[in-house]
Amino acid sequence: MALVIAGERSGVGKTTVTLTLLASLCRRAIAVQSFKVGPDYIDPMFHQHVTGLACRNLDPVLTSEAYVQYCFTTHSQKSQYALIEGVMGLFDGISSFANDKGQMTNDKAQSLSAGFRRSELCKRGQITDFASTAHIARLLNLPVVLVIDCSRLSGSVAAIAHGYCSFDPNIKIAGLVLNRVGSDRHLDLLKNALEPLNLPILGVMRRQDDITIPDRHLGLVPTAELPELDAVINRLADLGDSCFDWERLLPLLRSGDEGDKGDKGDKEECLSLSGKAVVRVAVARDRAFNFYYQDNLDLLQKLGAELVFWSPLADSELPENVQGIYFGGGFPEVFAQQLSENISLRKSVKNAILQGIPTIAECGGLMYLCEQIIDFAGESWPMLGVLPTSAEMGGRLTLGYRRAVALQDSLLINSGTNIYGHEFHRSRLKTPPNKALYETYRYDCAENMGYEGWNLPANIHASYIHLHWGATVEIPQQFIQKCLEFKTIAVDG
Repeated sequence: MALVIAGERSGVGKTTVTLTLLASLCRRAIAVQSFKVGPDYIDPMFHQHVTGLACRNLDPVLTSEAYVQYCFTTHSQKSQYALIEGVMGLFDGISSFANDKGQMTNDKAQSLSAGFRRSELCKRGQITDFASTAHIARLLNLPVVLVIDCSRLSGSVAAIAHGYCSFDPNIKIAGLVLNRVGSDRHLDLLKNALEPLNLPILGVMRRQDDITIPDRHLGLVPTAELPELDAVINRLADLGDSCFDWERLLPLLRSGDEGDKGDKGDKEECLSLSGKAVVRVAVARDRAFNFYYQDNLDLLQKLGAELVFWSPLADSELPENVQGIYFGGGFPEVFAQQLSENISLRKSVKNAILQGIPTIAECGGLMYLCEQIIDFAGESWPMLGVLPTSAEMGGRLTLGYRRAVALQDSLLINSGTNIYGHEFHRSRLKTPPNKALYETYRYDCAENMGYEGWNLPANIHASYIHLHWGATVEIPQQFIQKCLEFKTIAVDG
């Protein structure tokens, strides 16, 4: 068994509750594997900071239902306890009218062409909670603890709890965590209202105005930028020791093999596991670039890559003897001046890319490859200048899952291939690519989102779209193959 932490809506304190549980468990020297529903990068950083184990993302859009089952079963069995943090509200997922990840049914196509509005489709029962916390709980057959923000509630808490418990009979609500409780009197009112439901109260967290984790334009500030984080985690552990009903919680958190094991994303069993590195890949990882799915890094290693971590902020040169470069997302706009002033490093990386080294650049990495980054203040900072465009920060948030169709062969995928990714950024490119990588669509409908990504020259895959390779092993396989070809050319040359 393991436990899913869900919220009745966004902003109720799921992450705080999850970190409090993890901190208290780890203080007891209990090994706990954490998971995060959805495409989030930052919450998993906090999980890993507390547990010392890489948090794993469970996202059936970016991967598949089978891969979610496989990932959970594989990693939860390695620890004594397992905990999953949900996303948004319990039943908040995406509209899913499609079969096979975006391949529309005839009924859907006819509905769209006939001009049906979203409200009409809802009436016809075609909206689901796909990729929601509830979806993951059903998929893994796990109980849910519901976190309720009680700061503006008293008797109404019972209606909320009753509604969530009765909405879907396939979801087992194991109990509640009452968050942001104001006083003993407030707690009495809440308990009295909930008593007829016979629903266990597994935790009570009082208002903690003195325990805060700062945020900014894309969510929480990452762990590497928070020097006082350990002190915050210790205070959460203190809180967790006293605010939870551990006698009831611990049996629910204990790992087991009850979930469906699923498969390995169809292709992972074919990976080479020789243990011998065949190429060296430079992975940019520092305060500016730190958005990586651990599964992606694991896959590269299983395929024969030695990962060499380095810092575009602090290092003066690209690591020696590497045959590939991987830039994840992050916050290059926050550190644009420091990145720009590291002139020797910029020259080293640019020369390597122009000489043909295979390079993946996702979101923040894409921005770093541009001629310049224009920050929120309107100031311009020179970057690598590999891509003939500038990345400009703005107030508009681009957010959502994408289905992308490859328009040409590239470093990672072949023309005509459908991939599924996620966008989350507040920058835009001032000059669009002359020949884009993808034609993009919203995941859940036929709405065309335009053209996206750069493939100039052919050794570069630069895009705002974040990819998880768990169910598409051919993507890292193709990258490693290109790295091997580059290595051969370098040796022969």
